Amino acid sequence: MDRIIGIDYGRRRTGLAASDPLGIFASALDTVDSTKLIDYLKKYAEKERIVHFVVGYPVNMDGRPSEAQADVDVFLKQLGKAFPGIPVTKEDERFTSVLAHRAMIDGGMKYKDRRNKASVDKIAAAIILQGYLDRNNRNK
Repeated sequence: MDRIIGIDYGRRRTGLAASDPLGIFASALDTVDSTKLIDYLKKYAEKERIVHFVVGYPVNMDGRPSEAQADVDVFLKQLGKAFPGIPVTKEDERFTSVLAHRAMIDGGMKYKDRRNKASVDKIAAAIILQGYLDRNNRNK
């Protein structure tokens, strides 16, 4: 089944999300230690066919590159080497952590569970991916 993977890359850990086979809905997938991310994606690709990556790209409010952008750029090079035939889209990730917290509150998640940053990361990845899917499907 074809999947589009959303990635909220972080220096320590990375949130992942996957699309449904039709590319309509994004679902939070997992949070992975960033040093093991490429290996995780390779194993995932053995079970599911990855057709596209959507990577959250950190930008400051004024549109200038953020401090974390250099880390994401290094990761994008690694991703391109590991998956040379799969396209990558950089998606503005401003407000995704705020939206993830809001989704957790609206979903009734307890305060203790909302403090788990791993949950925030994978929900942020789902928000990044869903934004891409919504725009892509609207333009069809």
